[in-house]
Amino acid sequence: MPQPLDAAAVRRWCRDALDAVGRAREDIDAINVYPVRDGDTGTNLYLTVESAAQAVAAAGTATPTLGQAVRAMAHGALIGARGNSGTILAQLLRGMAEVIADGDEPATADTLRRALRRAAASAYEAVARPVEGTMLTVATAAADAAERAGGTTADVAAAACAGARAALARTPSQLAVLAEAGVVDAGGSGLLAVLDALDAALSGRPPDASIRDRLGRPPAAHGAPERASAPEPAGAPACAPAAGTGRHEYPTHREFPRAVPQYEVIYLLDARDEALPALRARLDALGDSLVVVGGDGLWHVHVHTAEPGGAVEAGIEAGRPHRVRITGLPAGAAPPAPRAARAVVSVLPGDGLAGLCAQAGATTVTADADEPPGGGELAAAILGTRAGEVVLLPNDDALWHAAAAAAEQARAAGVRVAVVPTRSPVQGLAALAVHAAERRFDEDVVAMTAAAGATRFGEVAVAERQSWTTAGICQAGDVLGLIDGDVAVIGGDLAAVAREVLERMLSAGGELVTLVLGAATGRALADLLEARVRRGHYGVDTVVYEGRQEAPLLIGVE
Repeated sequence: MPQPLDAAAVRRWCRDALDAVGRAREDIDAINVYPVRDGDTGTNLYLTVESAAQAVAAAGTATPTLGQAVRAMAHGALIGARGNSGTILAQLLRGMAEVIADGDEPATADTLRRALRRAAASAYEAVARPVEGTMLTVATAAADAAERAGGTTADVAAAACAGARAALARTPSQLAVLAEAGVVDAGGSGLLAVLDALDAALSGRPPDASIRDRLGRPPAAHGAPERASAPEPAGAPACAPAAGTGRHEYPTHREFPRAVPQYEVIYLLDARDEALPALRARLDALGDSLVVVGGDGLWHVHVHTAEPGGAVEAGIEAGRPHRVRITGLPAGAAPPAPRAARAVVSVLPGDGLAGLCAQAGATTVTADADEPPGGGELAAAILGTRAGEVVLLPNDDALWHAAAAAAEQARAAGVRVAVVPTRSPVQGLAALAVHAAERRFDEDVVAMTAAAGATRFGEVAVAERQSWTTAGICQAGDVLGLIDGDVAVIGGDLAAVAREVLERMLSAGGELVTLVLGAATGRALADLLEARVRRGHYGVDTVVYEGRQEAPLLIGVE
């Protein structure tokens, strides 16, 4: 029996979409060949829908209105969007919410038609260089079919789903890379699963359980991809019948790779609307797959670039970026293995260190001082690596509980996870420097833990308020020198405190000093400290990184 498009239908839609995309996740990942063969489209869409569903479940009151429900859905998708496909899906949901929330309750068939059209149009506007044969094409076909349909909201949803299914089957004829691999567009497949869930929520029928069998043939695992002479109409759950320039210094003392690969950079951005044109222009010049979605002061930015630091700095110029994620993309054109052997996820306080660790092969999560990552975000980063074994480096005592919770979530999904108890980013760098994926997992974790434990860590910070410390009472504005997490020095001069902290740390010996400069710290401080090490500590090497974190200076001694 057809159901009204009200708040209850939105809850059913989110629940059914999460279930459908979850069942199809691995198959969508397997046919992910565009824009990058990184095999994570299904996972990214699942995490995006999961965030939307959680937001709807927690919306406002026990009985939210339709407007509250769809706004929560759109906001949840925006906050939790992952990857290129998830970011576009978030904009599609936002476009629908803008129309539905302003209409009658329950929504009419005409409201749903206009919502689907707004969704498609806003998604095209959000993508810097739209390409046909993608989920944008599928979204437009769904809106076209909806506008031709008469009847109830259920009829309109069924028509949109059928139109999307037909468009998805045509994507190999529009995009050569799909035809060569013999698959349909992965993002369009995921969008079709979401539309099928809407159809089910409004028609009263159960969601299609056979979606996994109709997602297209995955690309050949080895050799040249086969060319499909006539691709099967794939990617479809069955629908009801249709009615109708930052420069960072990365010294070579450590064995970090020197290649310049591509990275996926994602962050949320607090910025005014007028700052967006300049941001889009700068990011478009830095890379591709640029998608900027959102509004009302909150934006979700996604770009593929060889300059992750520059991409984050563009966000800093436009407003306040947070929840920054930088992930290395595969360099070759070969399709990815279904699951990588082992990965490292590292939580870092600045984009400079994030770029360095991404070059070393780690997936990075940038910790915002005001909004540290929670267990869910860390679990998403772990699962997003598609690795069977993952080492998590929290690099902060305050993140230990979140890291443990994330590890438990990932283990429940079948991933083997070890949390190395790194208490500072410099300990994380030391652990990553000895990481060797060819070793047995336990041996690798032991080696990384030992390297972290052998690294003393210090920090130079500025007190925000008067408080008691282990070195006495400090006042707001005092310069604090911390060693292994405890305040050891209180002073008024940044350089003097940094020298004192370094001397105390080296008093117990050491072979390598790591200096990580904050966003507002000039190179002169590093030069001063390097000279002091050369004069007073024979045989001790020094490396300097521009971490661009909030703290003026991080120090490690190994």
